[in-house]
Amino acid sequence: MSQAAIVKEKVKLAVADGTQMAAYVARPEQGGPHPGLLVFQEAFGVNHHIRSVSERFAAEGYVVIAPELFHRTAPGFEGSYTDFPAVMPHLQAMTTETAEMDIGSAHEWLRSNAQVKPNEISSVGFCMGGRFSFLANSVVPLRAAVSFYGGGIAPGLLDRASKVQAPSLLIWGGLDKHITPEHRKAVTDALSAQQKIYVNVEFSQADHGFFCDERASYEPRSARQAWALTLEFLRS
Repeated sequence: MSQAAIVKEKVKLAVADGTQMAAYVARPEQGGPHPGLLVFQEAFGVNHHIRSVSERFAAEGYVVIAPELFHRTAPGFEGSYTDFPAVMPHLQAMTTETAEMDIGSAHEWLRSNAQVKPNEISSVGFCMGGRFSFLANSVVPLRAAVSFYGGGIAPGLLDRASKVQAPSLLIWGGLDKHITPEHRKAVTDALSAQQKIYVNVEFSQADHGFFCDERASYEPRSARQAWALTLEFLRS
């Protein structure tokens, strides 16, 4: 499917706490119903990179929704990759409870969309969104969940391993100083202890954020391989 064959739009979702959450949607222009996909942002917002990734998935045949997870503190926020302190207040304002509400709203939008196969909804998340993707797998029914360098899964969400439903794909950068080998092992140990299905992949020459071609840490070869692996994991 060519890139020209997709539709892009912004939607507004009602969240259980009474807030409104904007989301970026990219979907195939024709056909359907299609599989649905939740795309969870990095800490830098639903920015050009996240919109671009959403469009790439839409071109592969997915109805994609990327919710603005900082909607309570900074609607429309797009941070700079070189200014992490600017994102901290928004990160710190988030709770697991509000995260679950946001996940539920975005999932419901997909599930109730006539163009989406309701039993074929998956999630992919990057950085902060990798944590959201892991959390989503314990909150809503998913077909698969992919976490790219999900910071904070360990130790914060290890107790959710027992509630994980769908197969998980965990993707890490071996050079990542933010997420240590001990953190990564804690995640896989927790899933193994619960006999959950997962694939654990480390790209040894890649750093944190390696998939994003707008970050200094972009590693093209690892990014290409991770993309191919993600597509195959979601399809199978």
